[in-house]
Amino acid sequence: MELMRNFIGNEWTEGSSRIRNINPSDTNDVIGLYASADAAATNTAIEAAAAASFSWSRSTPEVRSDILDKIGTEILARREELGTLLSREEGKILSEGIGEVVRAGRVFKFFAGEAVRLNGERVRSVRPGVDIDVVREPEGVIGLITPWNFPIAIPAWKIAPALAYGNCVVFKPAEMVPGSAWALSEIISRSGLPDGVFNLVMGPGSKVGQALVDHPKVRAISFTGSVPTGSRIGLACFQSGKKVQMEMGGKNPLVVLNDADLDLAINTAVNGAFFSTGQRCTASSRLIVEDGIHDRFVEGVVAKLSKLRVGHALDKASEIGPVVSESQFEQDLDYVRLGKEEGARLAFGGERLNREHPGYYMSPALFVETSNDMRINREEIFGPVATVIRARNYDDALEIANDTQFGLSSGICTTSLKYAEDFKHKSAAGMVMVNLPTAGVDYHVPFGGRKGSSYGPREQGAYAREFYTSVKTAYTLA
Repeated sequence: MELMRNFIGNEWTEGSSRIRNINPSDTNDVIGLYASADAAATNTAIEAAAAASFSWSRSTPEVRSDILDKIGTEILARREELGTLLSREEGKILSEGIGEVVRAGRVFKFFAGEAVRLNGERVRSVRPGVDIDVVREPEGVIGLITPWNFPIAIPAWKIAPALAYGNCVVFKPAEMVPGSAWALSEIISRSGLPDGVFNLVMGPGSKVGQALVDHPKVRAISFTGSVPTGSRIGLACFQSGKKVQMEMGGKNPLVVLNDADLDLAINTAVNGAFFSTGQRCTASSRLIVEDGIHDRFVEGVVAKLSKLRVGHALDKASEIGPVVSESQFEQDLDYVRLGKEEGARLAFGGERLNREHPGYYMSPALFVETSNDMRINREEIFGPVATVIRARNYDDALEIANDTQFGLSSGICTTSLKYAEDFKHKSAAGMVMVNLPTAGVDYHVPFGGRKGSSYGPREQGAYAREFYTSVKTAYTLA
């Protein structure tokens, strides 16, 4: 089996060990072998990026735009191939895999446009005869650390703005899903970028990620992953003076009021909580339902879940794929056991499923009769597990929704304009949905949350410039 190598300084290089990429839909299927880098290889990649930084930062916006557009065009042209690879290694169903690839391609094309739209300002000084220019300049070398649940979209929305604004990149994908990252990097390697501008270093966070955080020539780190890892990275970046951007998950509420369209609310909850096997930081993991509609809502969700087909990610009949790995699968089952121990009632699912191929198949789990102080309502499970919390009225539901250490996404199902507008204003989340799943977002607007979910400038859209550029104010005596 061919070894897929790291890309450092425009050369494909072997690593110190190997990563076996296993299909969670069929654990007998080894997708490929990927080189695993160590700290020394990561430092070499950083030095290559640093050497390329001065020249690339002074490239014209049109050059950067053309390269990004070329990357986006190839991604879109290969959507089915890349989507199949993504679904094989991550486990989301094929339609979702292809959809994620399309999103990645659109992200590159969006930032191809942003590359030529970066504006500055000329303002009058308060002093006579002095002109002031306010401009944005690239930060330099950026370390990008991405998670396993969106193995091409999240890398895209970090890499594309970094390159668009003239930065050099050292990219560390999650070890669990090297295939999509490698395929994306191979496309980028042929796009016309100068040597060293883009580098791929696959490997463990303890070696590769730590080297990125420690190296003095890395000026900024963008990280998406767990709260504990993000906290360590944030502290280390603060101590070394690095700019940092972190996305660290959520425990997202979906409020369902008595006046909601019941069918819409049920579909919204099931989509947000369980599609992509619940492995989304924006998943609707807490369903907060007003008392008058509670029982009918639960009955409808259970009926919907009983008809969902859990199966191989590449089977067109599947609506939910497997959990990504054995360790994640065991963690999900542990939370199901914990919920029972805490006194919640398991209304549906939460069981290991046997399918034609060996894999990490789990029936979507729904807990009812839960309280917001239970661990299953406080901690991010990151799997096909959701809870229902009964609320007395709207004010009670709003209070429960905001009572969490996280603040990424939230939603409400209601036909009342009054409650919809009030919830948009008072929800303590970075993104708010009305009659929509909490997990659906667009690529051209800001993405990010509050409290323990996010730290630093927003990702995506034009707001990405806040992280990937630095503001310079220049004074001139006329």
